Amino acid sequence: MTKDEPLSQRLTTGTTTIGIGCKDGVILASERRATAGSFIASKTAVKVFKVDNNLAITMAGYVGDAQVVIRYLTAEVALYRLRRGNPIPVKSASTLLANILNGTRYYPYLAWMIVGGVDTTGGHIISVDPGGGMLEDKFVSVGSGSTFAYGVIEEGYRADMSVTDGVDLALRGVTAALRRDSASGDGYIVHTITSKSYTELDTDDINKRLKALKIPVPLPAT
Repeated sequence: MTKDEPLSQRLTTGTTTIGIGCKDGVILASERRATAGSFIASKTAVKVFKVDNNLAITMAGYVGDAQVVIRYLTAEVALYRLRRGNPIPVKSASTLLANILNGTRYYPYLAWMIVGGVDTTGGHIISVDPGGGMLEDKFVSVGSGSTFAYGVIEEGYRADMSVTDGVDLALRGVTAALRRDSASGDGYIVHTITSKSYTELDTDDINKRLKALKIPVPLPAT
């Protein structure tokens, strides 16, 4: 990605991130490839970040910009918990993130985030764009592979689905992107959040689910 590229192209290049809301929690997922133009810069990139025990965020766009914003948000969320003694509501965290991004809109952070979490009002999936626009939905996908992921998620989503079923749907959505988007690849990242727990699925668990779904297990990154 270069600064000479149109903003819309810079923000849709090089990743697939997914957020899905379920009846008992939320899922955030991505693949692991980081690109610099046609060059594969990393096969083990982290694109889903735990912000608090009830909250996580995905990133798409410029890695440096996204990481800076995530550090800001994580620090503010920790301060909120310290001062209030309770985790921050998901919409409040999303509003804070939106304000950070909107405050720099004339020289923007080139990062598009999905915020997912669970609070006293239930589970929430919220997309926050580089201008600070917030949109809550039942499921969201961001990045160059998002159109392929949406095709799968749109067909398979049910409002009453469990987190377990939602993980399988997220894996299918990421897989569709891996097969058709050259900037997405090299494995899976899946985080789940419920009112009782925060879980980052390990490679073995993901591979077992892939086998059950009859999806080829990816080779370890080299």
